Amino acid sequence: MHRRAFLACAALVPITGCLDFLEEGGEEITEPGDVEIVWDDLTRENPGTEDERVVVWGVVRNVGDRTLSYIEIRATFFDAEGEELETVIENVDVDDESREEWPFDVEFPRFGEDATAVASYDLEPVTGV
Repeated sequence: MHRRAFLACAALVPITGCLDFLEEGGEEITEPGDVEIVWDDLTRENPGTEDERVVVWGVVRNVGDRTLSYIEIRATFFDAEGEELETVIENVDVDDESREEWPFDVEFPRFGEDATAVASYDLEPVTGV
């Protein structure tokens, strides 16, 4: 039953990471409920120029009972009308698994006028043990 999800996810991992729920020996290896984003903010560098870039900074916290070894943040960027511009997935550096909070940043992949169009964003965490 989970074989198809695993195969589909395995094909996408090199490109996007795995955002599906998988089971290994009866234990879920991804569970977004284990983390919450405790702070985030959108910043602009070089606004109004062809070099303008947009970055979302934040902090994610482990709110579960398990030690986490992998966290991804999926950021979806929207324009002023609420139309989706781009979705970006970034890994959070969790080298120190004993910590309970980790900083992250997700950069909008385009610059200049395209970056100027970003008006809002939505974040979704994904974890692994």
